[in-house]
Amino acid sequence: MTMSVAAWMAAQVLVAAVAFGCLWRASVSAEPSVNSAHQWLATVAIVWGGSFAVGEALPGHGLAASLTIGGLLALAALAVLCAAVAALARASQPPSPAAGRPLGRGAGPALTQLADGCLVALALFVVGWAAFYGSAYHKAGVSAGGFALDLLHPVTDLVLLGAIMAYLGASWRRSLLPWLALLAVTLADSLAAPARISGVRPGLGTELAQLAALALLAACALPRDRVDRLLAAARASRAWPGASTATAAAATVAAALTTIGWAAGGGSVTDPVVVITGGLAALVLVARVAGVAWYERAATQAWQESGRAFLELAERTSDVVVLCDLAAIVRYASPAVARFGYRPEAIEGTPLSALIHPEDRLRGARVIRSATLGPPGQTTHFSCRIRSADGTWHHLESSLARYREAGGDNLLITARDVSDQVALRRQVTHLTFHDGLTGLPNRAYIEERAKSAAQRAAAGRAQGAQDAAIFIDLDGFTGVNDSVGHGAGDLLLAQAARRLRNVVPAQHTVARWGGDEFAVLVESGANAQETVDIAERLAGAIAGEPFRVAGRDISLTGSIGVALAGSNPPEHLLRNADVAMARAKVAGGRVEIFNAQMHADVVRRLELASELRRAITDEELELEYQPVVELATSRVVGVEALVRWTSGETVVPPAEFLSVAEESGLIGALGEQVLRAACAQAAAWHASGWPTGISVNFSLRQVSREGFADLVLGVLAETGLPPAALTLEVTERVLVDGAAVIVDALARLRRHGVRLAIDDFGTGYASLAYLRQLPVDIIKIDPSFVAGLGTDATLAMLTATIVRVGRDLGIAVVAEGIEQPEQLEMLRGMGCGLGQGFLVARPMGARGIEVFAGPMPGGTAGEPVPEAVAAPEAAAAG
Repeated sequence: MTMSVAAWMAAQVLVAAVAFGCLWRASVSAEPSVNSAHQWLATVAIVWGGSFAVGEALPGHGLAASLTIGGLLALAALAVLCAAVAALARASQPPSPAAGRPLGRGAGPALTQLADGCLVALALFVVGWAAFYGSAYHKAGVSAGGFALDLLHPVTDLVLLGAIMAYLGASWRRSLLPWLALLAVTLADSLAAPARISGVRPGLGTELAQLAALALLAACALPRDRVDRLLAAARASRAWPGASTATAAAATVAAALTTIGWAAGGGSVTDPVVVITGGLAALVLVARVAGVAWYERAATQAWQESGRAFLELAERTSDVVVLCDLAAIVRYASPAVARFGYRPEAIEGTPLSALIHPEDRLRGARVIRSATLGPPGQTTHFSCRIRSADGTWHHLESSLARYREAGGDNLLITARDVSDQVALRRQVTHLTFHDGLTGLPNRAYIEERAKSAAQRAAAGRAQGAQDAAIFIDLDGFTGVNDSVGHGAGDLLLAQAARRLRNVVPAQHTVARWGGDEFAVLVESGANAQETVDIAERLAGAIAGEPFRVAGRDISLTGSIGVALAGSNPPEHLLRNADVAMARAKVAGGRVEIFNAQMHADVVRRLELASELRRAITDEELELEYQPVVELATSRVVGVEALVRWTSGETVVPPAEFLSVAEESGLIGALGEQVLRAACAQAAAWHASGWPTGISVNFSLRQVSREGFADLVLGVLAETGLPPAALTLEVTERVLVDGAAVIVDALARLRRHGVRLAIDDFGTGYASLAYLRQLPVDIIKIDPSFVAGLGTDATLAMLTATIVRVGRDLGIAVVAEGIEQPEQLEMLRGMGCGLGQGFLVARPMGARGIEVFAGPMPGGTAGEPVPEAVAAPEAAAAG
């Protein structure tokens, strides 16, 4: 064996091994439907590689020149290749219920492809005879039988090439590479046959064809997307029904041209092989033409049958079916058009444009043109309004497609009446953007309008005209629901909506924002003064006369916020009006115009709420205590716990962070923390021998919390403070307007010994006559009364009356806010027993209280009392 032969044999073995490895790996990662096919192809690669190598190494070993060991291996590989191609074809066909239909229904295409395969095999044999076999046969001088045995390999290859042509139509993208590999082997065997007849070694062309066959098998392992890119002729569809016919035609043309060239070069066209092959090809062509004629006749019958089925289906379906020519003239209409008042024959010959609403005609013309120019079967959807026979308009959803029949192309239209669905969608849209109670637009609608106004903000508008928003809140509406019920409250809201709509010009939008809040969007055309005038009229419409509900007259006022878009970003218009309304509500039923400081305050309060939440969690709040003293003796009889907070290095005023705690809902956690710390400190004082009382302030929101009484009693039990040492301070409103559950909770605490005090008495709801009915132990006169002592005779008289009534009812009276010596003297003269204020002592820490109160039993006075605390006169002067 020469070095070149060894090199070619090594190359063939290497390529075969690579192809085997790639195909076997592809069989592991591929979908289950093709992994067995890849395993078959891997087997083909290794057997082919072995046959090529054995043929080189043992060229003369075997039964005959064409039946060597390598040749037998190659023949065995052909059978495995056929199995692989069949598996690939099965994997390419999607499962279908028609899979079980009789064989006769699919026999036509199968026979056609088989005929194409025969033509390919015969044509290639003719080409091979003209190119290789004929000259070799005449030179060899062997018998016809011996020469046929020498042509065993190429003829077998050609037969299999024709046989697997049937698989190319259904799975040509999967089967093409194996078919090309077989074609390369056929070429190699065709080139090797003359050499074997002459007794010489096949040339370079045979070896290259063998390597090409192995490379094509290895390419079968590539992913399908890469194969599609590799094949420039690849189509998007899964199947190419004309693949076998095109291949047969190309092979036949090649055979004809080769035969003509061979005859022109002196070849004998009367050679028996050529004559037999040509006769067989002619018979196959006759059979092929007969099959085409039969198939055409069957297709025509099927087409006619489908036309009859189409007409029958169109007459049975509830949808309207219309056939038009490509000029959009009605040629057929199904009986379903009767629901629009038409007879089918009456609208035949009518242009579609005469039935479509004028506003939809231009768009309809575009859709019809697109459908007529598009490929058959492509569906275009179109929604439009169609005129019925009585002149009313119906909403239709239709599908348009080109419909091909024996007479030519038409336009097929199927349409369904969706008028009820359109009406329902409109109703849903109305409900989505309108309030069901008042009939006004709702929040979603006015927000959309505000967005549109913001988009128009950059457009030109009249001098001085600008968009604006007005928010209205009904003051006291919650009490209406509580007193007369939610049904009556809804009736009041409906009346308020009518009043507001009546005073706002029609070009502006009035909407219900939510709850008892309304919003007005003033569109371009109104200047700032006109907007304020509208707000004033809105306030007058609410407060002008009582609302009549549930047989009662209910008077309400409105808190109104106004925001102008001129000096603020338009997208913040509604937000700013809401902020202004909140400020108006705090101020008490008035009209407020938004300014930038309002928003800054809102942001500040949000930031403060976040910091306060952290401070409560980290227990950063501190307590100071303000003494309550006997005015006659200056003896400390109790202290009031006051919460203080320093955020970073900034002292936050109590009024500011307490209001933030109320709004944010943190007041519950804050109050519990203050109560626990105050009771713990008072218990420590009791344990040291100073049995002083302590008072803690509570708001309506704190007292109304579920389990408030249990919380207070639990803290007392936890700290060991006697209930009588604790005083709860609440405002008059808690006792007068509080719900029954609040009054019951406070009464329960009083039964356990906890004392109850009215804070800031005189400024709220309770009258002097009502004191007799209130379950309280202490009343604390509001500092505004004490501040007027010595300067306002009326306030002095009212203060003296409160003191006298409290003393007569057995209720302790504490005067708050004592800051001047003359105020102290007048209170003593009125007989007021207790007091507190800066003149008496400022709030201080627990240690300062201990020093201020004097030596404790069993202890010392500690550090000296600060001068401003020890000398009331000095504190007042400061």
